[in-house]
Amino acid sequence: MSQTNGSYPVSLFISETSPTILPADMKKSKDKSKGSEPNAENTELVEVVEIVEENLPPDSRSLWLKAQSALEMGHHPYAIKLCHAVLEQYPGFIDARRLARSCAIAAIGGKKIKKSFFGGGGLAMMKITSLGKKDPVAGMMAVEKELAKDPFDDSANDVLYDCAMRLNMLNTAAYALENVRNNASANTVLLHKLAEHYLARDMPDKAADVYSDIVKRDSTDTDAVKGAKDSIARASMKKQNWEEAKGFRDVMKNPEEAAKLEASNRAAMTRDQIQEQLVVLTERYAADQNNLLLSKEIANLYEQLEDWSNAYAYYARAFELSAMDVALQTKANFMKSKAAEVELANIKLASDENPEDTELRTNYETMLKSRTEQQVIEARTAVERNPTDPQLRYELGLALYNAGNFSDAIPHLQQATRNPHIRTRVLLLLGKTFRSKGMHDLSIKQLSDALEDLHGMDGTKKEILYEKGLVHLDMNDKQAALNSFKQIYEVDYGYRDVAKRVEESYSM
Repeated sequence: MSQTNGSYPVSLFISETSPTILPADMKKSKDKSKGSEPNAENTELVEVVEIVEENLPPDSRSLWLKAQSALEMGHHPYAIKLCHAVLEQYPGFIDARRLARSCAIAAIGGKKIKKSFFGGGGLAMMKITSLGKKDPVAGMMAVEKELAKDPFDDSANDVLYDCAMRLNMLNTAAYALENVRNNASANTVLLHKLAEHYLARDMPDKAADVYSDIVKRDSTDTDAVKGAKDSIARASMKKQNWEEAKGFRDVMKNPEEAAKLEASNRAAMTRDQIQEQLVVLTERYAADQNNLLLSKEIANLYEQLEDWSNAYAYYARAFELSAMDVALQTKANFMKSKAAEVELANIKLASDENPEDTELRTNYETMLKSRTEQQVIEARTAVERNPTDPQLRYELGLALYNAGNFSDAIPHLQQATRNPHIRTRVLLLLGKTFRSKGMHDLSIKQLSDALEDLHGMDGTKKEILYEKGLVHLDMNDKQAALNSFKQIYEVDYGYRDVAKRVEESYSM
């Protein structure tokens, strides 16, 4: 396969889907080896099979579709009620939990609930914990009702984890503690539990990510520092798959070459060393174009060289050989995007340097339009496959905004505000979108809401204030605009043109 022949489809974007698991509701298991992970009991185990949407029977599927519609319409309490109805029948349907949690977050405005000294539902959680030990299925339903009120509650998510583990619902268990992690909780005890969960499932790459997050929260956590190093080492060994990849060992019979290959992933290599490795590995690849590991290593080397086109070609080939490895698909898409950006930037630069060359300008505008349209297609495909993911909604809204489809962008961006981690960024884009439609009052409202979530004067706050100032100018409210610009001027004299705007106001 040629690495540059452009034989790949226009879009390789295939969104991550849940693994296909046989549709079964609940079953008894006397396998006492199950439950070897933390918090599982070595007694007769009730196992709940985790299922995907296509496994739902017609009656539950109808409820699920209604829940999605309720989410789309902003009827969050009703959507949660419908999700709970589905979970009553099929507790292994994790997508219903995700949707319920998104609705709960939206209902509280994406902000953590401040609990009083005597609040927090301590007694209620004690009862649910006790219930979960006796009847984990009932415990899960009870804790879902608590999470509907406070989706950020660490103790409730911990109980959900314990109940799921008793039912051998490993993906649901991980999801519970991932909520704790994603909500920027300071509870590193639960994050350690999550890392250990991934290690028990032989998922060291995920464990390494969790340990890294712990270190970010607490740099003095030596257990997390060690855990991160050990997990990265395990992940590296697993990636190479030395013991099982016989074909790879046949290719790399020379131990010296194998050592060089392993070192190719290290950032310390010089460009000359990387290029030397490319010569060796591409020769090997020519003899065995179906070698997955070689394709990945060559792609990695091109990525280090920032040769995005070749990196894309080899990551795409690796994706083909991997039986739909989502990580490789993501890598390929990213490399493809980077290559397009570089090409577009080069053409724009050439056009700017040669303003009289109308052909160059036309080529740039054509490529920009094509790239923008392709981004909309890819983002829309991703949303269709994962309609409840706020991040994907944001990416589609951004793509539509860049394409000038402002009205189409708005509903997707409004749904994206349900993710508290991207809410500020989404509100900023919503403000820009309303401004583009001439709806200045709505733009000001979104930008003001975004500012409420920020305290220190970082880059995001400066951008919001600047945009707000521009909207005020559009409304001919010069004083309000000046107030926004002055806030930036006080801390960053060199930000865009605020110095000129502020200083000119004093000379009038």
